[in-house]
Formats: sequence, C-alpha cells, structure tokens
Amino acid sequence: MGKQKVYEQELKKLKEIFQEVEEPKRKLVEGLIEDAAFLKSENYALKQILEKTGMVKIHPEYPEMQKTTEAARQYLKNVNSYSVVIKTLNSVLSKNLIEEDEDLAEFE
Repeated sequence: MGKQKVYEQELKKLKEIFQEVEEPKRKLVEGLIEDAAFLKSENYALKQILEKTGMVKIHPEYPEMQKTTEAARQYLKNVNSYSVVIKTLNSVLSKNLIEEDEDLAEFE
C-alpha cells in the first residue's frame, strides 16, 4: 500500500468518526483531521524505511559507536505530533458526547 492510500484511508476514517459532531466543531478540527492523516501516511513511509535500515546505525568496527538515523528521529517527532493531534481530536469527541448526554438528561 502506498503513502497516498494510507492518507486517504486515515482521512476517510477520521471524517467518519467526526460525522456526528456538530458542524462548527467539525469545521474547527478539519485541519487537525488532515494533519493526522498526513502524519499517519508519513510515518507509514518512514516505518517501511526503518524496517530495512533500523533506527540506529552501529559502527562496524566499534559497536559502542552508535548513531540514530534521521528517519528514526523524524519518525519519533511525527509519532509525538500525531499523538498530540489525536488527543486533541479525542477531546473534541469527548466534549461532544458529554453535551449529548446532558441534552438527553433533560428528557429523563
């Protein structure tokens, strides 16, 4: 599967998750949804590279000399960014669910 396909699948998945959220909130997080899909697809590509190269280069003559690859550094940065974006999106979903519960409680 290619990076573009991963992006499209993640974007579709997140949009489906947010389809029940009120339109103003959905519009507010549109960019975050796209960013999450982008980060997911970028990490997919980086992960394929890391599966071949590993995350650390080890000097062949001096194994104690090690160096993190640039792909590994970027992968970890992306994972952290993705985590923050997903956490933010989840908080919007949680608030939406709480508001729905409060609305239903009025009828009980």
